Order: sequence, then C-alpha cells, then structure tokens
Amino acid sequence: MEFRQLEAFVNAVKYKSFSRAADATFLSQPTISAHVSNLESELGVLLFHRNGREITLTPQGREFYPYATSLLNTRAKALLSVHGGSGELSGILDIQTSTIPGQYLLPRLMKGFHEKNPKVRFYVEQSDSRNVNENLLNQKGELGFTGYKGNSGLAYEPVFTDDMVLITPDEPCYADYKNGDKMPAEMFLKCPFILREEGSGTKEEMEKALVDGKAVFKNVAVVARMNHMETIKQAVSLGLGVSIVSELAVRHCAESEGLRYFKIEGLKKKRIFYLTYNKNRCLSPAAEEFLTFVKREARAVQEGSYCQV
Repeated sequence: MEFRQLEAFVNAVKYKSFSRAADATFLSQPTISAHVSNLESELGVLLFHRNGREITLTPQGREFYPYATSLLNTRAKALLSVHGGSGELSGILDIQTSTIPGQYLLPRLMKGFHEKNPKVRFYVEQSDSRNVNENLLNQKGELGFTGYKGNSGLAYEPVFTDDMVLITPDEPCYADYKNGDKMPAEMFLKCPFILREEGSGTKEEMEKALVDGKAVFKNVAVVARMNHMETIKQAVSLGLGVSIVSELAVRHCAESEGLRYFKIEGLKKKRIFYLTYNKNRCLSPAAEEFLTFVKREARAVQEGSYCQV
C-alpha cells in the first residue's frame, strides 16, 4: 500500500469523481484511476461504485476512508516533526460550513491563513448546520463551522457570536427607526415570515428564542421557506415578507440591498457559531494550525466582515 494510492483514494472521495480529483492534484485522470484500482487490488475489495462520471463509496470504501485519512495525517505530522516543526504546511484542508460563517466569515479566514501558508489549498462544502454535523460524524471533512451543537461525538469550539435581527423591506412604515435600532415585537409579529429550511442553525435558534420570556416566533405566519440567504434577502426587499437573520448577513449591506434591519426589544439571545471537528479523527497539521488560527483571529475577522454587492 503506497501513500500515493491513499492520496488518490481520499481525493476521489472529497471531489466525488476521478477527473475532479485529478484536476485538484495536478495529475491525470488515468493516474488517479490506476492508483485507486491498484489499492483495490491490494485490499481485495471494491472501494467505489463506478456509475458513469459519478462515483460513490461502497460499504468497504466508507469503512476504509477514516483509516486512509488517519494514515495520511499521521505521515504529515511525522514529516513536520522530523523537521523540528519548521516545515511548510501543505495539503488540502477540507472544510464543511453552514451558511452564515461560510458566506460572511470563512473567506476572510481563508485569505489570512493562506497568506501565512501558501501551499495549503481549501476544499469547502457549504450546507446547513445539521448537515455539517452529520458530515463530520461520517468523517467527511476535517473541520466545520456550525450554528448549533449537534452531537457528543464532535468537539465544539465557540469562535463567533452574533445578534439575531429582523429584516424588513425599506418601506415608510419603518421610517421612525434607524438600522440597528430596537423595535417592539408587536410591530411585526403579524407580518408574513420567510424562514430558513429545516436543519438551519438560524431557524433552530429562532424557534428557541424568547422575547420577554415568551417563545413568540413559534406561531408566526410563514409565507415561504428558503435555504439560501441571498434569496431570502431579495424576497424581503421585494416585500414578500420579513425574516429573522444573523446580523452578519446584513450589517454592512442593508441599504444597498433595499433592506432595513432592527434588533428586537426583549430578545437577549445571541447566536454562537462553533468551529467543530470529529473527536475520533486525527487532524492533519494544516487542520490543527487552522483551528489555532481561527481561535486567535476570529474576533478581528468578524469585526471586519462585509457583504459583497
């Protein structure tokens, strides 16, 4: 069993195809396919179902994947150690992320980390908090950003906090309030609401939020459910309804997107975003260094977050 075979297998899993794995690692598709086939021959099992361009793991492949990543990460740590920790970090950092940190925080973190570690590349998959937790439990991805704690098998490091705010269309009825002002809940609870999908950390936190001790958001009139933050903001700006979102999503771009945003009187709950990883997985040196970097730089990155328009 050779490390190049393990690398080809792990990258094929990450990129879900031999051709994309080849592009990401600057190898040819036949080379990736040959490495995986040789590994399968040595193990005596099929690791992938091959259905045209798509590949999926067999049960044996799913069983083998965490061992393959652990072997590669142990090798990387050994090489770094024999060089006194002075070697340059390299490799692909596989990150799972939910919507808010993925859109408004992670790009700045990646840029800052890449400036210090130019040989590290990133593979980022964005979904919702529930999927982030499930993927990391299934050994898919090394690190994740999520809006709520989902399983005792994962470690959760709180790295960002944020307020939940109401967003509305930019209409005259809100003219007495400035963006960021507090608004009484009575002014908007009868409005139609646009909510995030099941599995969203924002939705989860909204349903648990109390205004003056009451769970007022559980019985709002829902006009639509959406799984994309930019679509929600556009729908609100057009007057379809109002929504509760993370302040990070609108703080710097509300006016340019035809939105208003307000804090809610009596709502004291803050959102917490976590950097999470599987407790049973050996992290790569790049992942360990990124974890340390995020915990150190998170505050500065959050204060400098912005919307691109």
